[in-house]
Amino acid sequence: MDLSNLKPSQGSKHSKKRVGRGHGTGQGTQAGRGHKGAQSRSGYKFKRGFEGGQMPLHRRVPKRGFHNPFRVEYSVINLDTLAQRFQAGTVVTPQLLREAGLVHGERHQIKVLARGDFAVKLTVQAHKFSGKAAEKIAAAGGAAEVLA
Repeated sequence: MDLSNLKPSQGSKHSKKRVGRGHGTGQGTQAGRGHKGAQSRSGYKFKRGFEGGQMPLHRRVPKRGFHNPFRVEYSVINLDTLAQRFQAGTVVTPQLLREAGLVHGERHQIKVLARGDFAVKLTVQAHKFSGKAAEKIAAAGGAAEVLA
């Protein structure tokens, strides 16, 4: 075997279908486009989701409720988790929480809830605090700073 007798595999090479070039091409009278209608004409374009006149999927599927595009999503963290993870005197920021793996999602804002005991003096920066959480942080000698 050498370069002089290389050939493409059987059936891998074939001539292009030349549509609309007469009966001799084997494509018949309508060149494989069927009879009449929009799809038989040149320049036909179908709309996205068009299913040939059948009710399209996006209209068949039932829709319920209301989706609020302005809803604010919060990632929740509890005080007992903060007390376990951070030393006294630490400034706990959203960035620090994400790096520690305690909060997921870049877009979500952070809300601190008051579960568990809290006796560590921390400065906690978050977008929202529950009333009890802010009280517990203040009682431990820390500060609850609300971010804009």
